Amino acid sequence: MERLLTVDQLADWLQVKPRTIYQWVHEGYIPVLKLGSLVRFSQPSVVDWLRKRESPGRAGRRLDVELS
Repeated sequence: MERLLTVDQLADWLQVKPRTIYQWVHEGYIPVLKLGSLVRFSQPSVVDWLRKRESPGRAGRRLDVELS
């Protein structure tokens, strides 16, 4: 079984504040494992969650610029 991540470990990995992770947990936004009063995260579940939120970005618009 894989090792579970704590809030601080996940926040460090995602480069966000621990408070952001707690907010996401409260909103049901991120997959979480609740063990009594503790919250833990499965790294493969978080990776899947991130992949589902990936977007290709904006399609670039080509600008026609005349140089003189």
